[in-house]
Amino acid sequence: MKRLLILALVLSLNGFLFAQQRPEVGATDPSRLGIDAAQQELKEVSVDKFEKDGYWRSTMSPDDGYTTTRLFMGAPMGKEPIPDEEGLDIQDTHVLGTRVDYIHRGYTSFTLYPIRPIPIEGITKTVSIWVVGRNYNHELVLLLEDFFGRPFELYVGKLNFQGWKKLTVAIPPQAEDGFNGIVQRNYHYNNQLGIKITGLRIDVDPWEAYGSYYIYFDDLRAVTDLFAENNRDPDDMLDTW
Repeated sequence: MKRLLILALVLSLNGFLFAQQRPEVGATDPSRLGIDAAQQELKEVSVDKFEKDGYWRSTMSPDDGYTTTRLFMGAPMGKEPIPDEEGLDIQDTHVLGTRVDYIHRGYTSFTLYPIRPIPIEGITKTVSIWVVGRNYNHELVLLLEDFFGRPFELYVGKLNFQGWKKLTVAIPPQAEDGFNGIVQRNYHYNNQLGIKITGLRIDVDPWEAYGSYYIYFDDLRAVTDLFAENNRDPDDMLDTW
């Protein structure tokens, strides 16, 4: 009897040690650590400074209200310039403003969109924008297209703050199969990368959808990985015909 108990104890102890040493399912393979970091050239780039009159437009369901969008002189006080743009005398004196006049309360939204999608070079990691939210419980959503032209939307944040505030959203990494999720790169084409910004949508809190609402935007930026852009094969053909 004692021998059976000792044997069972030894087997249990061995099984415990084996379980402790076995890697968890889905754990990161140590041999792959550092590969992505070694092949990244992260850089902050300007997507749009909102300096072109008429380039951005707005729309809303006519049953819920109407919008007016135009440029205004101004800038956030806490905004820091992009280091690579210093000394280049790039115009940055305007902000984009939109006024919404509601017809009635309800669940609604309005959208600001450029006259054509804005591409971002490289593999985008984050997108940021300065906003005046006027301390409403409305929510800001980023609209974009991936490598295949498929539409996606990403929640940026609530507009319940006073004055200017910089809001940032991370772009989720694409799936390993290269087709699911927001795809920014396809292994067939090394000369076509990234996403395109197609608009900004504000989802309105129905309890605060009355009267007139004003919102302002400035300095749409992205942090992007330019490693593939700066290391393309020069001995290649362009599929542009």
